[in-house]
Amino acid sequence: MQFSFDTTPELAQQLDEQDILASFKHSFVFPHQNDKPVIYFCGNSLGLQPKNFETAIQTESQSWRELAVSGYFSGKNPWLYYQDYISPSLAKIVGAAPEEVTVMNTLTVNLHLLMLSFYRPTQQRYKIIMEAGAFPSDQYAVETLVKHFGFDPAQSIIEITPLNNEKILSTENIINIIAENSEALALVMLGGMNYYTGQFFDLQSITDAAHKAGAVAGFDLAHVAGNIPIRLHDWNVDFAAWCSYKYLNAGPGAVGGVFIHEKHCSNTSFPRLGGWWGNDEKIRFKMEKGFNPKPTAAGWNMSTAQVFNMVGLKASLEIFDAAGMYNIRQKSIQLTAYLEYLLQQLHNIAFEIITPKDINARGAQLSLFFSEKGREIHDKMLDNNIIVDYREPGVIRVAPAPLYCSYTDVYTFYRILKDEFND
Repeated sequence: MQFSFDTTPELAQQLDEQDILASFKHSFVFPHQNDKPVIYFCGNSLGLQPKNFETAIQTESQSWRELAVSGYFSGKNPWLYYQDYISPSLAKIVGAAPEEVTVMNTLTVNLHLLMLSFYRPTQQRYKIIMEAGAFPSDQYAVETLVKHFGFDPAQSIIEITPLNNEKILSTENIINIIAENSEALALVMLGGMNYYTGQFFDLQSITDAAHKAGAVAGFDLAHVAGNIPIRLHDWNVDFAAWCSYKYLNAGPGAVGGVFIHEKHCSNTSFPRLGGWWGNDEKIRFKMEKGFNPKPTAAGWNMSTAQVFNMVGLKASLEIFDAAGMYNIRQKSIQLTAYLEYLLQQLHNIAFEIITPKDINARGAQLSLFFSEKGREIHDKMLDNNIIVDYREPGVIRVAPAPLYCSYTDVYTFYRILKDEFND
């Protein structure tokens, strides 16, 4: 995909005028600093609040106030089926059938539950592959999982590191390591996108390699869901989990999402920890012994739907439905390419873009490693009402989320770098 950019502010204005998603910026609430709305490049940590959230939460508050327990069966959105209101929109975003998707708990809780279903170690096949430097929660989850089954993490967990002092992993290396460990490999458990570098992994090729090795393929899609359109069903991914408070804008600590391929979730004998909300609704209220799970991903639901923790996701997905994931991705590609182009014009600042240049291997985030002045640059951006994320030792993660970031926002980031640091 080819773009023609220059460093004039007029181009940024022109691109904003041509942007078919420009109006969606007004669907979100921006924090204010120094009596002005901020430029927000931190949706990879916490998305902005959708404006329709307040009305949505008031709707459920009114149902609770006026209906009390009857709100489970009546009102605008009967709570008994609340997770079902979310699944169709979410399924479109991750490339699944609605029956393969559900919402429950939070990300790491869901990873634990799913890995307990899919990780079935034996003395011969017990190893787990993950990327070195994965988000700490993933590291802790995998470490404690293998300990739970009596295995030594040092012997059971294979961490893949970049070759030749590179910053990112090659798909070829991942596949080779899977093949090399095929006789002992039980599970490939990667982040779909590395939170630090912003590298998006080739989920289809990795899944194919895992299955060829006789292993299960599962992914943490925290930085992928709502960022990059994916096709979990078609790629034959076994399971995945994600949070909804980043690109999906559902609010802090909001409900997590789960994908389980239909070949597994349709099998009601498939191992899982059971709970009341995962039981077949036709017999749920008989209150009898014997767990009879739904033949869908919702068969992994455990507790009563977290209605007030799902409201933000339901509200945000209305915006995604209106904008369309394809349009979101197309703008994201161009917006990130524009940011990359502008940064490449700053020849007097010592920094490196450690996110892959290949647009198919990245989403809406560029990670910039500054060999000096990284913290100073971060603080200068804050002083200028630009919210970015800083990670040691000198990485600034810039994530222009396409639903609420503009080309002018990106140009402003570049201009401050140029005026303040490009000596």
